[in-house]
Amino acid sequence: HNPKGFTSWLAGGGVKSGFSYGGTDEFGFKAVDGEVHMHDLHATILHLLGMDHERLTFRHSGRDFRLTDVHGRVVSEILA
Repeated sequence: HNPKGFTSWLAGGGVKSGFSYGGTDEFGFKAVDGEVHMHDLHATILHLLGMDHERLTFRHSGRDFRLTDVHGRVVSEILA
């Protein structure tokens, strides 16, 4: 439950095998290399499912919303 440095495991489905991406400081408290926001992870998973996360946009009260927020990006470095 550390939002500044956590681990996610992905396998198959178009993800590179046998490597790790990013890293934390010496205490495991904060990401210092290859930081990936949760919105980026969601955008990447949607991409691997064949969906364009930017097309899942809806407007409410004058603001654009999507599952990946307006800042999510596909993390192409982890794609096979």
